[in-house]
Amino acid sequence: MSQLTLQELESHLWESANILRGSIDSSDYKNYIFGLLFLKRLSDVFVETAKQIEVEENDDFGWYDRDEHQFFVPERARWTTIQALTQDIGDAINKAFEALEEENPSLQGVLANIDFNDKERLPDKLLLKLVQHFTAIDLSNSNLSEPDMLGRAYEYLIKQFADDAGKKGGEFYTPSKVVELLVNLLKPEEGMRVCDPTAGSGGMLIQSVDYIKSQGGDVRNLTLHGQERNLNTWATCKMNLLLHGLSDHRIAKGDTIRDPQLLEDGELILYDRVIANPPFSLSNWGKEEAEADNLGRFRFGIPPKDKGDLAFVQHMISTLNHEGKAGVVMPHGILFRGGAEGKIRKAILEEDLLEAVIGLPPNLFYGTGIPASILILNRKKEERQKGHVFFLHGADDYQEGKNQNFLRDEDIEKIVSAYDKWEEVEKYCRPVAMEEINENDYNLNITRYIDTTEEEEQIDVQEALAELRKLEDEREEIEGKMYGYLKELGYGE
Repeated sequence: MSQLTLQELESHLWESANILRGSIDSSDYKNYIFGLLFLKRLSDVFVETAKQIEVEENDDFGWYDRDEHQFFVPERARWTTIQALTQDIGDAINKAFEALEEENPSLQGVLANIDFNDKERLPDKLLLKLVQHFTAIDLSNSNLSEPDMLGRAYEYLIKQFADDAGKKGGEFYTPSKVVELLVNLLKPEEGMRVCDPTAGSGGMLIQSVDYIKSQGGDVRNLTLHGQERNLNTWATCKMNLLLHGLSDHRIAKGDTIRDPQLLEDGELILYDRVIANPPFSLSNWGKEEAEADNLGRFRFGIPPKDKGDLAFVQHMISTLNHEGKAGVVMPHGILFRGGAEGKIRKAILEEDLLEAVIGLPPNLFYGTGIPASILILNRKKEERQKGHVFFLHGADDYQEGKNQNFLRDEDIEKIVSAYDKWEEVEKYCRPVAMEEINENDYNLNITRYIDTTEEEEQIDVQEALAELRKLEDEREEIEGKMYGYLKELGYGE
């Protein structure tokens, strides 16, 4: 029997969303699909492992020995139990989730917040159809045609759900190519501590792992941390990491600014790489809590009440170790707005922490068309970088899409290559000395430092006049013909 391919799996999973369409709001049904997918995967792998032990050891202890499994699945959480039901299916799924969490401390809170026992929205008839749909695919390891297939299919689903949810999609998903660009700029390495303080569905942490693997690095001694305030998104992130085989991670629940959870002995944990796409210009971001902060996160100043961008930037700086680098997506406004933000920007620049400002194309993100940029912050700049900021105008290189634009592989390569070389390329990028930035009153607007105006095309006057005479002759000839036809028809003289 042939193994399941990635394309078949993706198609099957997306069809499960179509079963729910109309019954559940598109921004919500990802929670139900992810929950069932996770339950089916854990059950299939558990049964596969138990049967292997039974054959190899001629013993049935694989069905009840917890040490033999990454996740122990009790009988009431196994797919065969769910599959056999025709009524009260939602209640049984809820109990299966509870049982999984009881048996596996690492799943605490991941599944319990998904409620299938809502017969108005999820009648037994609909759930029966959904369960039968998932029954049709075998998600055991031996049936998957490639090792990280389930993780990749999950990523595909997250993107599809973000597309479907439109503006709300931006709350849990950053376009994959933007993440790829950020990771390629930061270049995480094996043995590092990597953190995303606004983790969303975990894409930045996963792509950091993928990058290290692509460079031949060993990811087993990598530390992955994150924090996410939305409970459903936090659960999505946890499942995403687990389905990618990344069980050794720490994703905290809560608001990073108001209630930072990634602490050791009451102090912020420090990282080698911090990577994030915080919500743009968040109002009501936690100004009061920032003013009372006792972790030293806002020493450059308190951002305005209705714009939390530089609160996230300062949090990230404060969690970097002495050699740490951070990459963060920010709206362009933080580059030039005055007031409190201007003072914070000046203080960060005076400490020589800003390494690069990279302008991105318009309309890359869900729910907003405003132009964005990437800031690279570095606690240990190279000698040639000290006292300078690298500016890059990357706004013109992209693929146009129907609803949003996309970065292509060549666009990412062009930006990363220019950033690595750290040299001037006319109308594209250049390192700028702090003296020049100071003269511009610490304004970081990219067009102040990169001439982005297009040269006007030179006009050959003689050629233009000749073309004009030719067009006039053609017009006279056409007019002559037209008057001839009119005369024949009895109009005119």
